[in-house]
Amino acid sequence: MTTPFWRTKPIAAEEKNQTGLRRVLGPWQLIALGIGVTIGAGLFSVTGVAAGQYAGPAVTLSFLIAALACTFAGLCYAELAGMIPAAGSAYTYAYTAMGEGIAWIIGWDLILEYTVNASTVASSWSGYFASLLQGCGISLDPRLLYATGTPVTLPDGHTASAWLNAPSIFIMFAVTFLLMRGTSESSKINAIVVVLKLLIIAGVTIVCLPHIQMSHFHPFIPPNNGTFGHFGPSGVMRAAGMIFFAYIGFDIVSTAAQDSQNPQRNIPIGILGSLALCAVIYAIFSCVIVGVVDYRQMAHDANPVATVMDSIHLPWFSSLIKLGITLGYMSVIYGLLMGQSRVSLAMAQDGLIPACFKRLNPRSKTPWISHIITAIIGSALSACLPIDILGKMTSIGTLLAFILVCAGVMVLRIRAPHAPRRFRAPGGMVTVPLLGILSCGAVILSMDGMTWIRLICWLIIGMVIYVFYGARRSTLNTQNRS
Repeated sequence: MTTPFWRTKPIAAEEKNQTGLRRVLGPWQLIALGIGVTIGAGLFSVTGVAAGQYAGPAVTLSFLIAALACTFAGLCYAELAGMIPAAGSAYTYAYTAMGEGIAWIIGWDLILEYTVNASTVASSWSGYFASLLQGCGISLDPRLLYATGTPVTLPDGHTASAWLNAPSIFIMFAVTFLLMRGTSESSKINAIVVVLKLLIIAGVTIVCLPHIQMSHFHPFIPPNNGTFGHFGPSGVMRAAGMIFFAYIGFDIVSTAAQDSQNPQRNIPIGILGSLALCAVIYAIFSCVIVGVVDYRQMAHDANPVATVMDSIHLPWFSSLIKLGITLGYMSVIYGLLMGQSRVSLAMAQDGLIPACFKRLNPRSKTPWISHIITAIIGSALSACLPIDILGKMTSIGTLLAFILVCAGVMVLRIRAPHAPRRFRAPGGMVTVPLLGILSCGAVILSMDGMTWIRLICWLIIGMVIYVFYGARRSTLNTQNRS
């Protein structure tokens, strides 16, 4: 008899699973969703800190290392999405491939990943919003712009502790309201914002090229200062771990399987298309940032693009770019909150979390209760925690999800070798999945101890909930009893 932890759902069951969501997203809308989520805080915010504290000018190399690991994982996501066109992303894949217990772990991890990543982006959005207002002559109280307890300098020169990051709360609830209006309407707005964001990146690159100083690239990999992870090769890897969450976006596409038309075809296109485009954009743009501003000046800079714009002394262009980034961040938060709600929806349908998370608004057909709960928790995190902690937590959660997805591909190739696959990762039985596990494993092992402790504590809390709630109320458990 199979124990609850290892019981699996058949592939056919997932194909027939109906959520009530409207299938309105085509391949280009899915690519726009992936790009919209991927290009955000990882590029516009964390690049400066990753360069200034860990990798130096080699932060571009860190982006490419993270992209390589994501490519292997992306190929695995694409294969599983073609096999199992259901909402829930890695959670659903794990349930089918490795069992309910593993699915719970990855689902609980995805809830952390998406919620904390949305909080990270909201925190970064606050900084650009304040900078934009500053350019218009409007100054906000610095105690309302940073995480709780952060030392800030008041206009009179005195030092005080920040109360909370108030603008981040506003943007979380504003995007939540947009999502609750419906997938079709909000996806159109998202597509417009994504085009705006790409125009911003192209504009900054073109304007900044004449201001790049080659001296800023020497040494390309600064020597290690004697501490693991601070410059040198280990610093490049540590930076790759920190900015790994910058690539979260292509996996968001897989959460929209039941919002998609012809998901077996369109989901793989959306995953691989958005990943490829974003990898190229990241490499070029991060190189421009460290070329214009010395990486040492950005060690604690959460708004490096604003710093770059101010350094080239084009006030009108700087204000335009800051406005564009401020609007562009909306598409990132939009995709993350959408993905989180779809994972919660799938888990609620399986009976692992309360049924309120699968309740849809009769008019918009969106999981409105899930959206509201996520907005409350996410805004509290963005208001109270510093961006570096949020970014690291997102990265380690993303890496764990990728590793389990790669493992799921290998398991299903053994358990269901003849199951229909609209897309198959190249390289034979285990090549790509194994490379995905090894590359993601190398990055996750480079992360600091406190980040690991936070992840382990979160997973322990999750397992307690699973043992005393999820395992007993699971739909599979109910079916087996009947």
